[in-house]
Amino acid sequence: MITRTFEMPKIPDWQRQMATGFSRVADLLAWLEIEPASLENTIDPASHFPMKVPCTFAARMRKGDPQDPLLRQVLPLHAEKETVPGFISDPVGDLPASDGQGIIQKYHGRALLVTTGACAIHCRYCFRRHFPYQSHHIDRILSPESIETLDDENIEEIILSGGDPLALSDSRLQVLIGSLGKLEKLRRLRIHTRLPVVIPDRVTQRLVDMLAGFRVPATVVLHINHPNEIDQQTQQACRRLFNGGIHLLNQAVLLKGVNDDAGVLEELSVKGFEAGILPYYVHQLDRVSGSAHFQVPSADALQLEEELRNTLPGYLLPRFVTEVPGRKSKIPLGQEIY
Repeated sequence: MITRTFEMPKIPDWQRQMATGFSRVADLLAWLEIEPASLENTIDPASHFPMKVPCTFAARMRKGDPQDPLLRQVLPLHAEKETVPGFISDPVGDLPASDGQGIIQKYHGRALLVTTGACAIHCRYCFRRHFPYQSHHIDRILSPESIETLDDENIEEIILSGGDPLALSDSRLQVLIGSLGKLEKLRRLRIHTRLPVVIPDRVTQRLVDMLAGFRVPATVVLHINHPNEIDQQTQQACRRLFNGGIHLLNQAVLLKGVNDDAGVLEELSVKGFEAGILPYYVHQLDRVSGSAHFQVPSADALQLEEELRNTLPGYLLPRFVTEVPGRKSKIPLGQEIY
């Protein structure tokens, strides 16, 4: 009798880290040695957007500090339940620009693909926290019809978004990116992600080789809001991408109580550059319902931009912008007209 052994596929470490972590406010505060009474009213958030914090990200928070800037980004507060005029479920006009199958077209020559609703971390200011992912995402690959449509519309750049596109396994990502190679007019690939920051192990050699070997240049736009997010592991992960020839940019969101300080933003640019990342945008908060407590007045933001202009060289100066639904590009802060 011949017996056969079957080995279960090994789950990558980064996927195990994604599947674990903190999902209850009480557990995170206890681990950080913070008394709930020292904070504003925390809540157990709605089931459609629960708390989710990887241990690797929580490890960078300061214990005993209820005002820690990394904690503030992920801690659900009662303020999320307040109804504030002007804060809505689709603040950037994604749904009117969507084809209903995961392709969003707002800007000339570019198309955004909603690859997944999954994220490694649930940031409380997320502008897609109410997005209907189940009915608006790409199904593994671009269909022949979508490829034909995008080529007809002269799409030169594909932006992979979500959720977080790097929440897809390397195998699934390779299938999706492979289907993009059929776009005859494609000249650039861009990926917006937070995963290399919050779980640095996500940057596998297979991922680096996949992006480096794609037929058009790849850019990874990281979402880092505070210099404390860049620890040694994050630096090493970013350097693996950088050394593989992947362009790295950073897009921060301006957040009250997190990074609304010129010194913090200056350090973010400098520390990012040391990891191979160039600053791209400091983005004014998208007015999604549940995030009004993060809003920084535009006048204050413009003052921060002026202070940075006086201290940073031009190549380390991020552009302060906002998004206005229906406009054909991001708008320099101070020039928006709603």
